[in-house]
Amino acid sequence: MSAVPYPVLEPIIRRALEEDLSGGDVTSLSCIDANATARAVMRARKPGVAAGLDAALLSFRLVEPSLRVESLKRDGDPLEGGDDVLAVSGNARAILMAERTALNFATHLSGVASLTARYVEAISGTGAKISPTRKTLPGLRALQKAAVEAGGGSPHRFALGDAVMIKDNHIAASGGIAEAIERARKAGGHMRRISVEVDTLDQLDIALDAGPDVILLDNFSNKALAEAVRRNQGRAVLEASGGVNLTTVRGIAETGVDVISVGALTHSAPALDLGLDFED
Repeated sequence: MSAVPYPVLEPIIRRALEEDLSGGDVTSLSCIDANATARAVMRARKPGVAAGLDAALLSFRLVEPSLRVESLKRDGDPLEGGDDVLAVSGNARAILMAERTALNFATHLSGVASLTARYVEAISGTGAKISPTRKTLPGLRALQKAAVEAGGGSPHRFALGDAVMIKDNHIAASGGIAEAIERARKAGGHMRRISVEVDTLDQLDIALDAGPDVILLDNFSNKALAEAVRRNQGRAVLEASGGVNLTTVRGIAETGVDVISVGALTHSAPALDLGLDFED
């Protein structure tokens, strides 16, 4: 499981805090004594998988470095309702100023990890892997991708520069599947992996003759996926995409494909219910 490096994480958290605190916390400033202290616990209200805890902890620390913040779980840990996730103590105003930002990161990213874990469990024993896509919230890709891994998912390309991924519009603009693969191979040399998207078994045959590293099978039926696996004979990594949900994913995995990419992991994951409560 990959952690988000601090130099990447800090600017994201600072922007979120600036968004929330641009006018100050008028409620805490007006209701709570400047020297008041408190201890609060972030707690899971429903089962799931923890993620985004570094972002939550850093939210508190950037608001007030003197706050004592303790992570009680790690990213990737299973959670039951009632489990304590982290604890924070110190200046009460500072805790409340950071509360919502910390919860926004933790609830969203734990939701991503929790949904991923459900997909991974659904295909258990098949040999296929679950991967995310680039359908991420702008500015949060590093955190969302890390949350997918916390839930047991496998990495995909992070950005456009990571690998050649030839899709339908690239094919249309370059003159065909074989032409696009050949151009990509000449431009990138032997060190760069090449993936190509196909929509039909006829296109698959053309792609196999051109020899890419990965073939993305877009919106294939399960019958067509199984036939693609048979024709491929292990020559390329086969990735299934499109029409994937928790009801269909097991059948897709059982066709023998290597990877199943699921955009919903990042663009549609429901938040995991976490709360932060002051202790008496």
